[in-house]
Amino acid sequence: MTTARPALDPELQALLADMPLMSQLSQEALAQVRPFSSMPVEPLLEGRAIDRHEVTVSAPDGTPIPLSVFSPTKTDHTSTAPCVYWMHGGGMVMGDRFSQIDIPLEWLDEFGAVVVSVDYRLAPEATGTALVDDCYQGLLWIAEHAAELGIDPARIIVAGASAGGGLAAGVTLLARDLGTPTIAAQVLIGPMLDHRNTSASSRQFSGGPGVWTREMNEFGWRCLLGDLADDEVPVYVSPALADDLSGLPTTYIDTGSAEVFRDEDTDYATRIWAVGGQAELHVWAGGFHGFDALYPQAHISATARRTRTEWLARVLHTNPAA
Repeated sequence: MTTARPALDPELQALLADMPLMSQLSQEALAQVRPFSSMPVEPLLEGRAIDRHEVTVSAPDGTPIPLSVFSPTKTDHTSTAPCVYWMHGGGMVMGDRFSQIDIPLEWLDEFGAVVVSVDYRLAPEATGTALVDDCYQGLLWIAEHAAELGIDPARIIVAGASAGGGLAAGVTLLARDLGTPTIAAQVLIGPMLDHRNTSASSRQFSGGPGVWTREMNEFGWRCLLGDLADDEVPVYVSPALADDLSGLPTTYIDTGSAEVFRDEDTDYATRIWAVGGQAELHVWAGGFHGFDALYPQAHISATARRTRTEWLARVLHTNPAA
């Protein structure tokens, strides 16, 4: 039986026609696509006044976790900057710290923000809480080195796309429950929040090729969860499981109407509102998963990216540096 689904934005549909699409992922296919899941960062830095340096922090088990730090080149060292902590997408199984880095680098340009991007371990080589633990260790490092980085510890923004959005949500829950560090806001871009894969939008985008299908999503989660039973999955890994979404920082969530994660993302926003939290939700009509990262030149993509930036401007304006 064919499940009706929202139509794609016409401009996106035309652009997507030239992209080779898959319906499923396997270990063999993953080995083939992984090398193409990130682009070099150097071309993005050309012509921009950006200083870059690399650091390494240790995971709880001693595994080294690379972090890239991008700072605006400046002569005024008397003021502190906001920080955007970036978690990349890739279904938990691919990508690296430079994937979709153009998104937070726009915020470096716009707000003078310091951008820190984490190279968390990938599934299936790493499973369970390893990925979110890696990301949390990076957040702790940022907070501990705020003065050295020239950032305001009260203006740390946690952000991510797709799998990185899910990890950002998990890190934010973890920071809330452990009481540190303070997160000013979270930006969740098409976040991968729910391992159960049972929503209406999940079923709609199944049984055919796409940018990210239900079958591909099942593969990503299976790689991450390994042998964990449903009742053993931690909420920090699959944030939609969290019973309590109170006490979270102000949240931005966006998604497309024509994507697998639409319903779990809208539900997450609804549940934040239900406990008195603040969230801004945008469901972009005709947007498929990752549309604004894949085709930033499309009108809907430019609008989505500008809307996120305007929201972040309001957040930073209400919480200015001392």
